[in-house]
Amino acid sequence: MSKTVKGKKVKAVPVWMGILVFLLAFGAGAASKAVLKPGWSRDYSVQWSDALGTLKADIPYGEGEANKFDLYLPANGGRESYGLVVYLHAGGFTTGDKADDRDMLAWLCSKGHVAAGINYTLRTETNSASVLTQSNEIKAAMPKVVAAAVEAGYPIGKMAVAGGSAGHALAMIYAYRDGAEAPAPVVLTFGAVGPSSFYQEDWGIFGLNQSDEACVALFSVMAGVEIAPEEVADGTYLEKVKPIAAAEWVSQNPVPAVVAYGTHDRMQPFLASLRLKTALEKNHVDHKYFELPHSGHGLQNDDAISRQWMEAIDEYLDKYMPVE
Repeated sequence: MSKTVKGKKVKAVPVWMGILVFLLAFGAGAASKAVLKPGWSRDYSVQWSDALGTLKADIPYGEGEANKFDLYLPANGGRESYGLVVYLHAGGFTTGDKADDRDMLAWLCSKGHVAAGINYTLRTETNSASVLTQSNEIKAAMPKVVAAAVEAGYPIGKMAVAGGSAGHALAMIYAYRDGAEAPAPVVLTFGAVGPSSFYQEDWGIFGLNQSDEACVALFSVMAGVEIAPEEVADGTYLEKVKPIAAAEWVSQNPVPAVVAYGTHDRMQPFLASLRLKTALEKNHVDHKYFELPHSGHGLQNDDAISRQWMEAIDEYLDKYMPVE
């Protein structure tokens, strides 16, 4: 079947092609986790032990098989209020698990925060999971996470939402799109290399800027809605991808942010990250934006800047979620 758009014929894109593009484009996102870590990173990574507190694993928050979270409760109990840091795992929306970030979550807990890792339904060749459905699962999980902490004797006064790659995208969506409805005030979001906008012209790394069909194939699956080629041609598709485009929601809930992006990223288009930077600046958000000029998705080739980024995360946690 074909359609005519502005005088040219374009073929309708079958659903299976969109799924294939989605899996191929982002399935490699988990590879960045294999990069060797520098020595300084040990300051922000702690091996979990019972001396740090209590770990409650696989607490359900929904009916789905993946709808579970882990809760890390610091040893210094008895305070009137705690900060909660939710860290969402990477994996290109198609792989990964909350256990992958155990050292990061342990580090957050060692600082005195309640920490949580949340699983969400991953996209496969046989299901209809999308960035939209994953973001909605995260939204549904948040009240359950806070309630579980309160039930354990850790009342939550404020929270931060963070993650890497796909997890970073979902964290920003929650902070900016859903944060105003959070069970505790969202005061910070941080992470790296998460896609935050979906303008066709920015996605040249996958050839989307050269093909309306390719844009339809990828964005339809990511957004969980059907997008027609003519909607790409006239720009109306942007409303359909807005629910998963965090940069478009910054004005709604201008949460402070610390983010990092590599200019040579082949998983998440660097040009899209510049739109996030513009949104943060335009809305006068307290933020730190780190650009790594020699790095890709793993932020592997700019060690000094990567360290500054992690130091800024630590600084902003102390600034917006001080442990008293």
